[in-house]
Amino acid sequence: MDRLTNTIRPYAWGSATAIPALLGVAPTGEPQAEMWMGAHPGAPSRLDRGAGATTLSAVIEADPEGELGAAAVARFGPRLPFLLKLLAAGAPLSLQVHPDLAQAREGFADEERRGVPIDAGHRNYKDANHKPEMLCALTPFDGLCGFRPPTEAADLLEGLDVDSLKPYVDLLRAQPEEAALREVLTAVLAADRTEMARTVTEAGAAAERLGGPYTPYASLVHAYPGDPGVIAAMLLNHFRLQPGEAVFLGAGVPHAYLDGLGVELLANSDNVLRAGLTPKHVDVPELLKVVRFESGDPGALRPEAGDDGEEVYPAPIDEFRLSRFALAPGGAPRALPDTAPQILLCTAGAPRAGELTLAPGESVFVPAGERAVLSGAGTVFRATLAV
Repeated sequence: MDRLTNTIRPYAWGSATAIPALLGVAPTGEPQAEMWMGAHPGAPSRLDRGAGATTLSAVIEADPEGELGAAAVARFGPRLPFLLKLLAAGAPLSLQVHPDLAQAREGFADEERRGVPIDAGHRNYKDANHKPEMLCALTPFDGLCGFRPPTEAADLLEGLDVDSLKPYVDLLRAQPEEAALREVLTAVLAADRTEMARTVTEAGAAAERLGGPYTPYASLVHAYPGDPGVIAAMLLNHFRLQPGEAVFLGAGVPHAYLDGLGVELLANSDNVLRAGLTPKHVDVPELLKVVRFESGDPGALRPEAGDDGEEVYPAPIDEFRLSRFALAPGGAPRALPDTAPQILLCTAGAPRAGELTLAPGESVFVPAGERAVLSGAGTVFRATLAV
């Protein structure tokens, strides 16, 4: 197995302290939003097998079946199918959705045909893959996910007592669910920006005054004044995870993380379509093709007991499987299956993976066919394939 050196992405919404605190290092003063562990071309992990540092993506490219196993290559192709992250939100992320696999392939091929540069600010599809994801909280973690039932969204908006929101309230109450959610989101994002800015300001002041269920939305106004995404966000459920709880996000589900530190595991993609709460490109017509206009509360996932002390977070996806080991002092070593590639991440204590002792925030890559044994005391998250 290989100890990984990982890149920290300094996105503006990142916490300046959460990842440094986990790593036990001094903050730099700059935001540290995500630490990527995997072989995504945007920030591949690095390792050294004795011939100098290289990227995990280069190692896999040189011998896909040797690193991933023949079954994984046959199922997913010659690349690591998942990406593991530490995610530290110090401010709200953009309100966003991810495409399904067919949409990603079609959108990517279309932009390639049209010659849209891969790094262009207005590009929607960075790759041809979908991006289902799971986030497990390491600290209390707040976010927005999935549409409220239209009547509940209408009640929330009506409670603000803002005249310019009343047409949206009427639409939410007059239409079947899918039509109501589609019409209101479309209307909010297509509204005159000057008029919408006034609506957002009034709604934010009312939310701050009312508190309670409005508190998460009041904070959005401070972070993104005048942004129509603030009103769009009020159509969504607010959730709070306690440490050890997780949430799964499938294709087309609108969401935004607000605050907290967590372990995120996702398919190896960077495809994001934004609806607001961002200075970045918002392509409303393309977004509306991808959003699933159906209500649903994501709920909090708790781990299920697996073999040999493994705690598994169930998800309806083949590209990844997230689990956790809480290793107690003096406990018996835990031998892990070797049928698929895996990344092991320590989040507490000083456990050992084979002969390597891990500190919080350190991770290792274990190729398919290599048996990893966990021992010592601490918490280790395991990212691997579900098949």
